[in-house]
This record gives sequence, structure tokens and C-alpha cells, in this order.
Amino acid sequence: MSHQILCHRKRRLAVRSFMLALLLGLTPFAQAQAATDINLDDAVLVTPADLSAREGKAVGMLVDELQKRTLVRWSQAHEWPTGAKAIVAVGPERSIAQFAGPWAPGLAATPGKGSEGYRLRTFAEGSVSGVVIVGNDERGVLFGVGRLLRELRIERDSVRIPHALDINTAPAFPLRGHQCGYRPKVNTYDGWTPPMWEQYIRDMAVFGTNAIEMMPPRTDDDADSPHFPLPQIDMMAIISQIADEYGIDVWIWYPAMDEDYSDAKTVEFALKEWGEVFARLPRIDAVFVPGGDPGHTQPKHLMALLEKETEVLHRTHPEAQMWMSPQSFTAEWMDEFLTYMQKEQPTWLSGIVFGPQNRIGLPELRKAIPAQYPIRRYPDITHSIRCQYPVPDWDVAFVATEDREVINPRPVHYAQIFRLWDQESCGFLTYSEGVNDDVNKFVWSGLGWDPETPVLEILRQYSRYFIGASYEDDYAQAQFALERNWQGPLLTNAGVDTTLQQVQAMERSASPQTLLNWRFQQTLYRAYYDAFVRTRLLYETQLEAQALEVLRQAPRLGTAVAVSQAEAILEKALTEPVGEDLRARVFELAEALYQSIRMQLSVPRYKGIHWGRGANLDLIDRPMNNREWLLERFAELQSMNTESERLAAIMGIVNWTNPGPGGFYDDLGNPAQQAHLVRTQGPDTDPENRESPLVGFAYRSNHRMSWNRHAESRYDAPLKMRYTDLDPGTSYVVRAVYAGDRLEAKLRLVADDSIEIHPYIPKENPLQPVEFAIPVEATADGELTLTWTQEPGSGGSGRGCQIAEVWLIKKTE
Repeated sequence: MSHQILCHRKRRLAVRSFMLALLLGLTPFAQAQAATDINLDDAVLVTPADLSAREGKAVGMLVDELQKRTLVRWSQAHEWPTGAKAIVAVGPERSIAQFAGPWAPGLAATPGKGSEGYRLRTFAEGSVSGVVIVGNDERGVLFGVGRLLRELRIERDSVRIPHALDINTAPAFPLRGHQCGYRPKVNTYDGWTPPMWEQYIRDMAVFGTNAIEMMPPRTDDDADSPHFPLPQIDMMAIISQIADEYGIDVWIWYPAMDEDYSDAKTVEFALKEWGEVFARLPRIDAVFVPGGDPGHTQPKHLMALLEKETEVLHRTHPEAQMWMSPQSFTAEWMDEFLTYMQKEQPTWLSGIVFGPQNRIGLPELRKAIPAQYPIRRYPDITHSIRCQYPVPDWDVAFVATEDREVINPRPVHYAQIFRLWDQESCGFLTYSEGVNDDVNKFVWSGLGWDPETPVLEILRQYSRYFIGASYEDDYAQAQFALERNWQGPLLTNAGVDTTLQQVQAMERSASPQTLLNWRFQQTLYRAYYDAFVRTRLLYETQLEAQALEVLRQAPRLGTAVAVSQAEAILEKALTEPVGEDLRARVFELAEALYQSIRMQLSVPRYKGIHWGRGANLDLIDRPMNNREWLLERFAELQSMNTESERLAAIMGIVNWTNPGPGGFYDDLGNPAQQAHLVRTQGPDTDPENRESPLVGFAYRSNHRMSWNRHAESRYDAPLKMRYTDLDPGTSYVVRAVYAGDRLEAKLRLVADDSIEIHPYIPKENPLQPVEFAIPVEATADGELTLTWTQEPGSGGSGRGCQIAEVWLIKKTE
């Protein structure tokens, strides 16, 4: 490079650095700190000549990812260069003398901390400075390179690293992985080409992920996807090969889908089918078979099948392991399974998986399973409702629109969940259905390496590496802000608007390359979508209040006039909509996300499989109030013969929540109106809601909003309400709406733990309130406890005991 060109480049970088400092508002101290960073723009990359193929792949990743982000491509050498001003040295412990130069003796004197670990140390001596990465083994080289990429401060034409790094680290957990299923039901993965798969595997490896989990061609899914670039088995083989090239473990989530494994012909078919899949894959480290969700096989037949499948697996992958989970087991089947494990202690089984739909918690499972079997966590980090870890007390407006598989950064909550039971397992492979949970994956990977790492630090590394150094803090804080958007009643959460303003500021200053970044687009999509939902909620809540006020005037106006005026007010939500600019931007971002990462946010536009599987663009206009329920009630008025009947019906609407003098009303799905609900624990200690009830949802647009949400307890846990200061001389009636997504469930109600109010009865379908008299002896002491339970011993998700509204009404003679 000529002297003139070099001087011109340095001047250009100096001007760029100065303008960037002005843009970011850096203090003189921060600018001085940046100036002391080690400049690696013209570094020489030194590696030993005897790198293994996987170590070479790691070094290639470093070179490629750096060039993508900076346009800088380091020159490479196999010996310590003389005359170089900056050096980056990378290699394994065994070759330290070949690549670490004068720093080799000092590094050799400081042993690494364990398998998969690495040492990363910056140095400056005389006119030479740089960084050395020593991997304790092959994976240590990969993860050391990943840590270097996370620590670099990189912009276009600029590569720097803090001057005083000295890191010696190894992972706390041996298993740190994520499920990546190439199947139609996912919201993104089915549209990926092999290069996209390799990029995502690289991304995860940079943050210490050491395992991925695939899915076989036959699951509880369609046989094909319009997005598939290759048949499933062919793509599985390619992904397995890619993972092997990086030294990443390959797991297969393999559900036992056939109806009857007690039948010899069914078993024979399964052994042949699974064996053909195993033979096609170049690498398999483990197979995980869920006991249910999907699948429904009695433990004795399931375990017999898996013993045979382990033999088949070992024909092509002799070292591969077999794992299983007791998901969806009933109480009877769980007892059978635990008895089998304790008595038989099968040698062919390598470990147990704890996932969603497990009747017993992780600590209890760990105590019940013999100690020689490790337990792997299979946490659901992808769903927001009807799942293992639902968003606590989520606002029903978000449920109606964003639904179950929305872009869902929840860094604080998932860090709490990780740390709550981290010592009960050997690690994790998360449950994922696409990239809507991307932030959550990297939070888990970061904590899987070091549970003590502050979540903010993980997110700053995430932001720095994936978005850019100038967004290190702002983008990280935006993830926390999106999580806060979902906390508390949306009507009063003005922070949603603040989040949008902060994100829009980043959007305005973003480069064209950043605007094309799918991770940046995800944050924009959520911020705009959240703000649009809140804008509509404020407006449509006001419209309903105005309509109800008109209906209250029906005795004066007449029912026909009152209903007509109320309808006109409610229809303004459609004829005079608000937030159209926000809505338009959401649609633009949905298109951008399909183009950039194949995210299918709509069924008709992008051929997503279902709106419940991430296609929430199709839900964006769902009502934010009781409009459709009210319009159905108005239609019913037309069949009434007299004005008095119509007037009584209207008064029933406007006084729906009124329990009468001395009575009580609880909207159990609304945290602000569940004063009598007994909640013994919170999400910090009971995130699966095994002991304490949660707010659940079953949305129908023509239901009252209070029916779309409910309180529910899981499995055999009771749902309780507690009343005090009642009138001991008065009889009461309880009115309730039994709701939820399990209308086939039967409920029993008991007062004060001993007085049966009603036996197990089915829920009303369609929904409507039911009433029961409370015996006077139950309230004679001025207090009352109501306890609902569902039929005991259920399996599956454990949902069923679900109640939307409860009135306790003084009985009138």
C-alpha cells in the first residue's frame, strides 16, 4: 500500500471516528477510552500449520465474518511475523509454540480451565500489539474465535479491541443447544437454503452453542411446505454435515407417531423408517424421543420400542445416545414410568429430558430418576401463551393480535427461569419454532456458558456483533424495553410509546445495511406493532365507553334509537380507524422480514402455515373491545316482542359486572380485577404455574373480552377464591363463567374445603354464566373459600380448570 493511500485511509478513518463520536454523544473520557483500543485494521492473522479441519473452519469463520462487517480481510501466516504492527494469533493448546510467538511461555504457564474453553489475551509490547486466542481443544478454538468476534469493536473499515482483556474461561454446562426444525409448522426455518443454515449455525457457535436439534421427515406436521428448497431428508443430511464440520453436536427430536407400539408390525415399520433416516445423516450424537406432544404411547411399550431403536441407531452411529422425556403422561403413566426407571435402570438409555407438559417439576423429577441419568432441559422459549412459560399476566389486547408465536425477546424472565433450576440439569436444548425467539436463544447460550454473566452484558455482545458497535447499548436496551411493553395493563403502559420513539431514533440513524439486517427489522416490527395495538386499544376502549353511555339512556331515548347510536359509535373503529401510519409500517416490515430471513408473518401473503404459528400480521385488526359481542346482543333484541324486554336486555348489558348491593365481582383474567383470587407464588418462583394460578387465554372475537381471558390452575392444583367480611346473616349465590380452551374439561366446586356446591360438571358451550346457591353455613362466620378442581390425573398440558368471571351475589327473597 502506497504512503499516500495509507495517509488518505488514516485521515478518512479519523474523520469517521470523530463524526461517530459526535453522533453517539461520546464523552471525552469515552473517546479517550476508544482511542486506547488496539487497532487491528491491518493485523496479520497467525495460525499453526497443523490446524485440524474443524479448527480451520473456525479460523475461516473469523476471517469471513470480519470481512462481511468491515470489508477488512486480514493477511494470514503460520509463523510469528516480523515487522507487523498488529497480530491476531489463534490456535489450539497443543500448538501454542507455533503461533503464540513470544507470548507462548506465559500462556503455557496458565492452564486452561476445561474442555471447550479458551484463553483470550490482548497484548502490547513496544510497537507490536494484538490478541492471542488459545483453545483448550477443537471446540475451544471455535468458541475462542466466537468470543473474539463478540469483543471486537467493528465498523466499516475499522477493527478494534479493548486493550486490557485477559479471559480464561470454560463452559459451566456441557450441553448448550437449540432446536432448529426444518418442517412446515415452523415460522422461518422451512424457507432456509443451506447457506442460511450454515450462517445461523455460525451465529449460534459464536455465542458458545455446541448442539443443534433437528426433526425427522415425519412428525405431527404436513408432508411438505411451499417454502422447502430441498426435501426434508436431503436438508437434514446437509445440516448434519454442516454441524459436523464445525464440531457441533447433532440431536434429533424424534416423536413416536404411530398409534400402537404394542403391535409387532407397527414396531417393525418404525425400526425400518427410523433406521433409514439415521443412515442418511453423516452425524448423529443423540436421539430424543418425547413421551407425548406429539405421541401417546404407554411407557412400557415406549421403552421397549426405544430399546430396539437404540440398536438400530448404533448400526450407523455406534456412539450415539438415546434420550426420552415423560411429556404428556397421565398420573398413572408417570407412576409406571418412574417405577420402570427405578427398577430396570436401562443401560441403553443415556438420559432424561425435562420439557413442557410434564406432570411433575424438574426438582421432583431429578429426585425420582436414578442419579446416573443426566437430565437435559427442553425449555419452551418460543411461545407466549398456552405454553411452559407463558408471559405473566399478558394483556388480552396483545393476545388477540400478536398471539402465541410473536417476536418475543424476554431476557429478564428467561434469565430468571434459567437460574431457578440450573443446577438440576446437565444443560439444555431449547424448544424453538423459528427466529421469533432469537434473542432468547442467545440469552440461554450466554448463561449456559456462565450463569453469572449479567444479561445486559450478553445483550450488549449480541447487539455489538449482530447490529454494530454503535448500537451496543441502545439496541440491547431496546430488548429490555420490548419485554417491558408486555408488563402490566396496556391501557396504562405509556412505556410502549417511549419504546417506539427510542427504536425510531435508531431507525432514522441506521445505515442501509443495518436497515436490511433481519434482527434490526424484528425489533422495528415489534415496536411498531405494540404501539399500533395500544393506539387502537385506547381509541376502541373510549368508543365502547361512549356506546355504553348511550345505552344507559335507552329508557329516555327508546331502545331502537339507543342501539342505533351505539352501533354507529362502535363502527367508528372500522370507518374512522386510528394509527394507520403505524399499521402501514408494520406491513412494510413484515415484507422486509420475509425477504431477509423468510419469516412468514402472514398466511395469504407469505404462505405461513397458520396465524397461531407466527403469522400475526393476519390478526392485526382484531377488535380491541366488546364490539362483536355487543353487535350480536343488539341483533338478539330484534327478536324480542316488547320494548320492556328489549330494555331489560340492554340493562343487563350495561350492568354486566354489577353484583348488586353487598356483592362482589371478579374478572379473573384481568389482574386488576381479581381481588379474591388466591395466588400463592409469582412467576419468579413458579414460572410453570404448578402451584399458583395463571392468567390464560382462549380468544374468540365474538366473545366478551372477559371470556377471552381467565384464571386457570394446572393438573390437580386447585383454583381458589377467598372472601372475608361477608354478611353472616345473608345467603349468597355464586355466578360463574367456566371458560378456556378445554371446554370438554369437567369442574367441581367446593366451599370451605368440605361443602360440595356442585360435582364434576361439563362447561357450558357456548359460554354462558351458571349459578349455584351457597349454603348459609358456608358464610355463617363471614368468610368463604371457593375451590375449583378438574378431574384428577390428567396428562397433556394440564389445562382445564379455567374460570373467566365470578360474581358473589346476595340472595334476594
